[in-house]
Parts: sequence; C-alpha cells; structure tokens
Amino acid sequence: MNRDLYDIKDIALAEDGRQRIEWAAREMPVLKLIMERFEKEKPLRGIRVSACLHITTETANLALALKAGGADVMLCASNPLSTQDPAAAALVEYGIPTNAIKGEDDKTYYKHINTALDHRPQLTVDDGADLVSMLHKERKDLIKNIIGGTEETTTGVIRLRSMERDGKLQYPIIAVNDAQTKYLFDNRYGTGQSTLDGIIRATNILFAGKNVVIVGYGWCGHGVAMRAKGLGALVIVTEVKPLRALEAVMDGFRVMPMNDAAKIGDIFITVTGDKHVISREHFGMMKDGAIICNSGHFNVEIDIPSLESLSVNKRRIRSFVDEYTLKDKHKIFLLGEGRLINLAAAEGHPSSVMDMSFANQALCLEYIVKNSKNLESKVYVVPEDVDKEVARLKLDAMGVKIDKLTPEQEKYLNSWEEGT
Repeated sequence: MNRDLYDIKDIALAEDGRQRIEWAAREMPVLKLIMERFEKEKPLRGIRVSACLHITTETANLALALKAGGADVMLCASNPLSTQDPAAAALVEYGIPTNAIKGEDDKTYYKHINTALDHRPQLTVDDGADLVSMLHKERKDLIKNIIGGTEETTTGVIRLRSMERDGKLQYPIIAVNDAQTKYLFDNRYGTGQSTLDGIIRATNILFAGKNVVIVGYGWCGHGVAMRAKGLGALVIVTEVKPLRALEAVMDGFRVMPMNDAAKIGDIFITVTGDKHVISREHFGMMKDGAIICNSGHFNVEIDIPSLESLSVNKRRIRSFVDEYTLKDKHKIFLLGEGRLINLAAAEGHPSSVMDMSFANQALCLEYIVKNSKNLESKVYVVPEDVDKEVARLKLDAMGVKIDKLTPEQEKYLNSWEEGT
C-alpha cells in the first residue's frame, strides 16, 4: 500500500498494523535473533531488495529484519487476496514502500509487481516466482543488476526448475521452500492449521463426520489431512504419484481417483500446485451443497471458468463464499474465489512456523551476497549449515535441549571397519 493509496484518516489502520506486527514478532524469536545480528553487522548494506510476498504481519517482520541489515526494501503482494491492509499501511510508516491492497484486480496486481521491479533490485524474494517470471519475460533489461534471489513456495520452485531445465533462468535462486526447516513445518503444520482456519472462518461448518477430500498429498496435503482428521473428518486423498498415494494409505486415509471422490466428498481442498485438478467433469458428479476450495498458490487448481459455464446462477452468499447453481439445480460453494483460502479468509500460517521460513529467507539472502561470485544461474538448495542453524536457534528459543554424540559414537558412525 503506497502513500498514494491511503491518507491521514488511515493512521489508525497503520497503528493497528504495528500492534499486529509486534504481536507476530513475539512468536518469531529466530528472526529476532537474526535481526539483532543484522543490525550490528549490516550484511545487506546498500543492497536493493524487491520482494513479492503475501503482505502479512510475518512478512512485515522479515522486511524489518532485512532493513535492519542495511537493505533498501520494496514489497508487493504475491496474491490479490492475501494482503493484510493494516500490515501494509504500517510497513509504509516504517519506511518500507509496500504496493498491495487486499482485493486488488489483476491489472493493479501486475502494476504493483512492475513498481517493485522499478526499484531495480539486486536481490529478489518471491512467493510463486511472479517477480522472476516478469523479469525474464518483460523486464529483461533489469536482470544485469541482479546477483540472486530466493523462492518461498512449492509452486514457485516448480516454475523455476522448469526455467532452469529450459536454459532460461538468468540468475541464481535459492529454493527456500526445500529447506527441511521450511517444508516440514511451514508446509505441513502451517498450511494444515491455516487452511482449516480459513475454511471455518468462511463457512462456520463442522468438520466432524464430513467426507473431506484432500487433492494432493505433498507436505501441504499431509498437514491438511492431519488437521482434518483431528477435527473428526473422514479424510479421502486423491493423488497421481504412487509413492505419495501409498504413504496416504499407510497414514490411514482412503485413497481413490477424483472421479470416485467427487461423488462422496462434502469438502474438497486442493493443494497440488497444478492446473484444473478439480475439473469440469467433476462438478456434475458432486453432491448438492459440496464445498470446494484451494490452498495452493495460484487460483488455477479448480477449473473456475468451467464452473461458471455450467452454472445458471451465481451469488455471494456470505463473505468468501460464492454459491453456484448448476443447470440441474444442485449447488456448489466455492470459497475465496479459488485463491489461497488460508490467506483469503484467514491470516495465513501462524507466526511460529513462518519464523523458520523467514529466518531461512534472511540467511539465504546474506549467503547470496557473500557468495555471489561463486553462484551460477541455477536453482540451489538451502545450504545445509543454514538449515541446521535455523533448527538450532528454534530449539534454543523454545528452551529445548538435545544430546550430543560422544567422540566414540562419532567414530563409530563414521567408520566402516567397526561392526558389532
């Protein structure tokens, strides 16, 4: 939210945002420790950073940590419905230009991305690879300034690895999403809790006894299935990958094709990163009153254009709930316009898990600055020592102690000669 998008009457909005940012910081001790070190060492001094992220209170704390490290930061939203306006207003007051308004249309969304690129970034931070995509398609003249970037989410990493395979990626990017301290916690526990939170806020439905269909059993699917089961739902998983399907079976869930699940599901949640995993053929099979929503990054997982064409009537029945009446008169309810339901109708992942994800972001940006001369134009995994350091700091912040190997144990594990 730039200054031209709000005025003096929104001082209260910014104050609300500051308080929310402060509240989130209480649950982000690892990022706080990094911020304190950054403030002393200034590892990002003078570096221009453009970040396309969900504009939330957690993101605000990341931006403040980067600024403390000396970075010149500009933000834009990575999804039209995920912005928390109080956080955006507060960020501007903190001196971090933020181009985002909740509910912005596509034209404004891409205008804001271009504004963030007008910042002439040397580092990019992405959640979905929209900045990288825009740079490589329409703003190629800016790539010469860039030393590297990071990517937050599964969908973005898929796009970036595709670019790398095609020989199109023109600067190094670290896949923060693939850090163990990211996907094992953010994707699983964060997505699991926040997705159900969004659905419940939007609908106020009871999960107990419902057939809940989880479309995709990656780490996000793991988390959603776990939490739905915990609320008493009867969980069904659909998958295209044999190993993930087998894992879902061993985890105690029913696994079946979507054509079968469509007939019995009460609630459908997509978390695949792919296109039209709920498609035209499935809508006609669904029960009257079926609820469908998405927790993947882009609003393409549900074939909304086909749902529109199959319907004779559409109405907004409550906030974030659109009722579609099909030609046979049965109704389907789409939540959050098919966008990320956990951010559209709720507040996204809890601060505690974003603490680790954004700690990885901050440390990886520092790593890129220190090692830029040795990095090629490809997608890198998070350095193992960064991943371990984030885990160590999180345990320390939680007051959890762990054992250490003795020299004898170290020797045993590292020797092929020692047996029984």
